[in-house]
Amino acid sequence: MNLKPSNQTQLYGFSKTLKELFSLYNLKKLPSKILFSGQKGIGKSTLAYHLVNYVLSLNEDNPYDSKNYLINSNNKSFILIQNETNPNFTLIDIKPEKKNIDINQIRDLINKIQKSSFNNKPRFILIDNIECLNLNSINALLKFLEEPSENIYFILIHNNSKILPTLKSRCLNFKLFLTNNESFDITEKLLNTNIENKLNLDLINYYFTPGNIFKLVDFFEKTNFELKNLKLKEFLELVIKEKIYKKNDNLRSIIYEFVEFYLISNFILVKDNYYNYFVNRIENIKKFNIDEESFFIEFKSKILNE
Repeated sequence: MNLKPSNQTQLYGFSKTLKELFSLYNLKKLPSKILFSGQKGIGKSTLAYHLVNYVLSLNEDNPYDSKNYLINSNNKSFILIQNETNPNFTLIDIKPEKKNIDINQIRDLINKIQKSSFNNKPRFILIDNIECLNLNSINALLKFLEEPSENIYFILIHNNSKILPTLKSRCLNFKLFLTNNESFDITEKLLNTNIENKLNLDLINYYFTPGNIFKLVDFFEKTNFELKNLKLKEFLELVIKEKIYKKNDNLRSIIYEFVEFYLISNFILVKDNYYNYFVNRIENIKKFNIDEESFFIEFKSKILNE
């Protein structure tokens, strides 16, 4: 299974938003800076790739199917984006070995944009995880965004963290959200199965995005662990016993969300301030790259074993 946003030829959800963006572009009113914000894994980047393909494929063979919100896999622009060779599209994201989008990535982007285009098509810059821009990167990007740029569109992806008002104010903002039912419906389409066949109802009852559920199911299927019979507490005990938080970077943030859900669901833990204590520890782990093992040992000892 592959849930990479650039690979998703079918759009599930947010069709009204995409239709609005199509209309703005056709009326020549599409702003050059667009911000998609919402919980990680709901499909913000997938939505962006569909907008990009719609515009770039307009005068190409196998153009975007706007009635069914479908990218044609034989389309030239789509294939070039897959191969990371499309001259009209640039992706900026966190590099695997980094925790932030650094200043050099923004400088390279600016140098690339300032060069003349290979053709007359619009150019798109997709910046994912903009909450991970460091201070120098933000300042460089803000300065560049203030300059007029003809036929160049910026799409910024934001995962519900803090964002500078100065950056937000420069963009057309779309706050994206899925209900529980929408999330599960999309996930079942992606997995091509009933989600209750994969996960215990105790896990399903907690709100999760399609991307998170997909990653969770995919990992545990590959490791032959059975999620269907695990309630939330049993799931967390398995995660700690098998040290799954060390085995898969994509799952780490999902595991932390389950920890928070478990704390919230136990009123006495909130009352005794355990919730704030462990949530603060999670934030420090993410921010300062602190060792996770001591956190999970303490969480098991003070919470799960009580």
